[in-house]
Amino acid sequence: MANFFLRSSYHHQKDVNLGSCMRKETWGFNLYLPKLKYQSRISLCCKNESIDFEERTSPNEVKKEIEQCYELIHRLGRGVVYLGSSRMGPGHPHYIKTFELGNKIATLLDCTTWSGAGPGLMDAATQGALQAGKPVGGFKIGKEAGEWTATNFHPYLPSESYLTCRFFSSRKHGLVDAVVRCKSSERTAVVVLPGGIGTLDEVFEIMALIQLERIGSQLPVPLLLMNYDSFYTNLLEFLNDCEKWGTVSKGEVESLWKICNNNSEALDYLAEFYGLSTIETNRKDSESSEHLRINHG
Repeated sequence: MANFFLRSSYHHQKDVNLGSCMRKETWGFNLYLPKLKYQSRISLCCKNESIDFEERTSPNEVKKEIEQCYELIHRLGRGVVYLGSSRMGPGHPHYIKTFELGNKIATLLDCTTWSGAGPGLMDAATQGALQAGKPVGGFKIGKEAGEWTATNFHPYLPSESYLTCRFFSSRKHGLVDAVVRCKSSERTAVVVLPGGIGTLDEVFEIMALIQLERIGSQLPVPLLLMNYDSFYTNLLEFLNDCEKWGTVSKGEVESLWKICNNNSEALDYLAEFYGLSTIETNRKDSESSEHLRINHG
């Protein structure tokens, strides 16, 4: 194995506070780094794929995309954001349950349905809301379920109802802003469906924002974890262990979200949270979901 040693120096000066005394400390050290020709990872990835995104050359590009997300939310209205797997297709039982949930929550809260506008469970929630006759919006990303998607293309949503984001940071800003309640009349929520790494990334970020009172400090936003078929049970056990280790306070995680094992529990919780009455048919879970027509446009 070859070894590379190249010299680079760095000096740093810092105020060190020792009790009531202040003195200057200066230290230096040498770094030995190889001279390697750098090539952007973005350009490497995109050269071999069917999608062509420009490189991030300025923070203004990210800012511009965030502004576009906010404009879309302003136009369609805040509502319920669904986070979930892009890999569970129409044949999966969780897809059927999500379709029913998206349909009934959209009817109950009379709000816009938001998601990553991708396939899988995001598609199920979108389909359910559309069948309920409620508005739908989304923030797509260039790659879903390991596959590149065409820029700004969706198989059935009109282009003015979603945005294909180049940057994950922009997409996350959009998904968060879509649930931030600015007035008491707004009914929003975050619904966490079964999912993988991307879903876990998004839900823990939102949990941290709620914990730090960056979301819901004035008007609370319900966060629902859909534990279909005990999908998240092992995760919940891990978080309980975190309490034992002292990395989270007792009851802290429990206070941030509502664990729902089925759609009826989710609907009842949202109805109570917003002081609404549930329709009797909302209480029928898996039995009625079989009869809902899933229209793929």
